[in-house]
Amino acid sequence: MINQSHLLGLFGGTSTFSTGSSGSAATAIRRQPTAPWALAADAKPSTNSLVTAALAGRKFINESGVKIDLGGVSADYKKLFALYSGLETLSAVADRASVKNLSASEQANLARRFAAGMSEIGAYLTSTNLKDVRVVQGGTSATSKTTAGVARESTTSVTGAVHEGDLSTAVAAFDGDVRFDITIKTKIGSTTTTKTVAIDLSEMGGAARTMDAVVTHINGKLEAQNVATRLEKQLVKPEPKTVTANGRTTTLPAGPDQWSLAIKGASSETVGFSAPAVSDAVYVVQQTGKDAASTELLKFQSDGGTAAPPTGAAPGESIWVEGRVSQGALPEGVKTVRASAVGPDGSVWMVADVAAVDNQPIKGVQDVALMKFDSAGRLLMTRTLGAADSASGYALAVSDDGRVAVAGSVTGALEPGATVASPVLADSFVTVFDAQGEEMWTQRRGAKAADEATSVNFGADGKVYVAGRSQSAMSGTFGVGGWDSYVQAFSTYTPYEGAKTLVTQIGVSQFGTTGADQVDAMTVDGSNLYTAGVENGRAVIRRFTLDGAGAPSLAETRDLGPLSGEISGVAVADGRVIVTGTSRNAELASGMTTNGAHAGGSDVFVAALGADLAASGDDRLTWYGGEGDDTAADVKVHDGKVWITGVADRAIGAKETDATRAYLARLDPLSGAVEYERQWFGTGDQARASTLAVASGGASVLDRLGLPQGEIDQSDSEALTAATSLRTGDRLYVSSGEGGRKVAVSIAAGETLTSLARKIQAASGGRLVVKVTTESHDKDLAGHEAATAGGFSRLSITPRNPERGAVLSSGETGRDALAGLGLTPGYIGAKSGDDIRTTYGLNLPANLNLNDAGSVATAREKLAAALRTVRSVYAAMNPNLPKTVGGAAPAYISAQIANYQAALDRLVG
Repeated sequence: MINQSHLLGLFGGTSTFSTGSSGSAATAIRRQPTAPWALAADAKPSTNSLVTAALAGRKFINESGVKIDLGGVSADYKKLFALYSGLETLSAVADRASVKNLSASEQANLARRFAAGMSEIGAYLTSTNLKDVRVVQGGTSATSKTTAGVARESTTSVTGAVHEGDLSTAVAAFDGDVRFDITIKTKIGSTTTTKTVAIDLSEMGGAARTMDAVVTHINGKLEAQNVATRLEKQLVKPEPKTVTANGRTTTLPAGPDQWSLAIKGASSETVGFSAPAVSDAVYVVQQTGKDAASTELLKFQSDGGTAAPPTGAAPGESIWVEGRVSQGALPEGVKTVRASAVGPDGSVWMVADVAAVDNQPIKGVQDVALMKFDSAGRLLMTRTLGAADSASGYALAVSDDGRVAVAGSVTGALEPGATVASPVLADSFVTVFDAQGEEMWTQRRGAKAADEATSVNFGADGKVYVAGRSQSAMSGTFGVGGWDSYVQAFSTYTPYEGAKTLVTQIGVSQFGTTGADQVDAMTVDGSNLYTAGVENGRAVIRRFTLDGAGAPSLAETRDLGPLSGEISGVAVADGRVIVTGTSRNAELASGMTTNGAHAGGSDVFVAALGADLAASGDDRLTWYGGEGDDTAADVKVHDGKVWITGVADRAIGAKETDATRAYLARLDPLSGAVEYERQWFGTGDQARASTLAVASGGASVLDRLGLPQGEIDQSDSEALTAATSLRTGDRLYVSSGEGGRKVAVSIAAGETLTSLARKIQAASGGRLVVKVTTESHDKDLAGHEAATAGGFSRLSITPRNPERGAVLSSGETGRDALAGLGLTPGYIGAKSGDDIRTTYGLNLPANLNLNDAGSVATAREKLAAALRTVRSVYAAMNPNLPKTVGGAAPAYISAQIANYQAALDRLVG
């Protein structure tokens, strides 16, 4: 008898079967050529040979190398097998990258070739058309919508919660002396009129200051001035909270209702707030909770000034500490905040590493975001760098005219069209934005080896200075050895209004020892530039003179001795250079007059030096801290005094789960006196302060009411290059679902959702309908009241005819507009149906890379799934064959087996 299991087990390969008594063989009828995965083990290429071929530069896709062992079959098989072999080679490269203890050079080569392979396979999928099925790099869907959202303009602005509970009760925030001014600017044509409305709640007499009563009182004042702006109360419904403790998850009931103030403006009116009594404000960014799960922005009111001190926490705030006037969570997706500063308008800028934030998907695994908050702590705008792979932000500076500079490191592509020496080595970058958050220019200046920018400052005439460290020579200078410190100077020129800003490097200096060196802080004071950093383990301060063009030249060096710690900041105040950091070395700067003594562990130090850095009897060193470890996460010098924040007196050898206190302190750098000090715990007894910023006169009674100082910013740029991580020159591709030429859609300067919708629809040849849709929202990503109530606009893409869809494909590495829009590459249309080719999506993200262990693991997982999908495509290309082994044989196979058996019986008698 014929062994039927052989026949039923065939999956496109060849087999022989026994006749039972004679031992003669016959060959089964095949309808498909043998697939690469069905070859005998000795006929398959080894993993090592695949990796070797890839590293040698051989193409990943090679149709001419595919062998088809069955004639008369569809040409689709050659294409599908070539794709499988390319994916298999990519998978082998990723597997090799997962091996431990690889050399840095091999890791770099693997990452480079993997990136090339991903690009090659992406191009092949968009240019290759199969007859019987459709295969796309991404997924398949009947509709698609961008996750990137562009904020809609709104004349309504919403504060944080100011009252909790019953509306009939008096509001604590309205107690006492509550006086402030509302300024309304009305523009009609070319004429602007300004009216100031004085608000004084004492004019309410003995009436209870409830939400309704106060809103009515204020609106009466506004109405009397014949302006359209009004205030309203707005309900905020708290949601249930989920907490996990000891492995058990518990849902806590929602708290009482909360109420905010909503400022209802008019399109012709600009609204601003001010208060007669003010004090300085200090903003602190901290991480709190288990595993630093939440990042928060805290606002403190300094002592002094004329504003009444805060007396308690606002509704919804936790773990209040004396002097704090507000507390708010930063948006989800914010990973690390390393720098913050106050702008000339009182707004707070910060630079953060993000995964995705504020309706802005990113192209790679990590990007840098510049975020702007008003004085009430409400997020106004977010600007992402647009890195294709990974970027980190280390420094931030704000100029007197409101420009903002951000500096850090970036791997992979950044600027469209610019070449990248290595896909895995970091380069320094600096980006300058105008006061409205529009990118003015970006410079990526790297050495052959890794380098990163750690500090940035503005100088005279628009010059920008960047400092950092490098493992090899920066362009225009020479390396010393190991990690070197460097300073770069840039000048800019804009030929005419609206023209592209031209950037020129006007000077660079590389310095240090043959050991590990870096610049941790830098400041510019007139024609002097000061750096402070750790050079071969020692605290070193350097002074550079700036020539007429602004180029730096080293003039003086001051070595404070072995540090055993880190430098946190350097500034110039009252003719003295103030250096702050932490050190375990009690003998640091020996010979200087010392205020206090090193208390043990790591203590904070403040050194006050002469402007020429020469040793002097006027030099002072102040120690601050307890017996444990103290950190100086950030420092600002304001009005000649030193503000410091960090972690206070943590027990030496403490575990990560042990309680951690944050602190905020102000010191006199000459006397060493501690003039202001606050310490606090956070959620789960964890609080780690990371940055601070000081605003002169930034605190007032307005903080109680959740109102910002200055004019309310109720508009944001609609340009996609400002509102998303897209950069000019990024692009995506659109092609017919039936194959053919792919059409590029590029992002232009000033591109909006509306203009992009028209481009995509046209590129699809009318196969897609692309619309701008809007959605309202009352809360931001952190669950707090949004600064404006306009909501977000997004693109919605649907097929005009479900049976004739189109394919969206990613742009080139570093120029992928789909990632910046939050769109998945793939086919938009009906997946299957009568007279419709079945579509298979490999779900292979275009930004897969091998840059770190996590990325390698993701790449391996995604490639394994893609290879399985290709096997499914192969099975679908011949539906007459059984797709699985087992069960009853189809009727046509049973009939063939019966015929074969009858013929054999006659032959053997």
